[in-house]
Amino acid sequence: MPRILLPASLESCSQAMFFLSEHVEAPYHDVLSFVELAVEELLVNVVSYAYADPERTVGRGREDGHWGMVELGCRMVRLDDMPYLCIWMRDWGAPFDPFQEVPLPDTAQALEDRSIGGLGVHLVKNVAVHYCYSGSDGENTIELYFRLSSGTSADKI
Repeated sequence: MPRILLPASLESCSQAMFFLSEHVEAPYHDVLSFVELAVEELLVNVVSYAYADPERTVGRGREDGHWGMVELGCRMVRLDDMPYLCIWMRDWGAPFDPFQEVPLPDTAQALEDRSIGGLGVHLVKNVAVHYCYSGSDGENTIELYFRLSSGTSADKI
């Protein structure tokens, strides 16, 4: 199971993209752009929220050297006898579930009338066929599941 530990910084985006291009297996290259979009958006969320408030992160990840880091990995899984690519990210910052804590954007409004934020998580939810967050023992983990494309976009379950 390939994985990489990166500093939680915007500068890590290029390393994350290189990691994905090297480790996402050939059958999933047709969804690689969706994977990259989702990972970049979630990495920005980790940078913006996980380590932004020192009061919420006291002791989290400091003992084991993971403070200010994000781990990115990928693996092949089978769900209901179907193959999926699972991309996961883990950080040791403040608890933050972007799928619950980020409000849904009102995409019916004109762009200039919308509030800032939330569109990236909306995109993640729409390019992955399944997504989940878990937070326990000082860790935040997000898993994204991608299925082979049918020639257009990532299909929903």
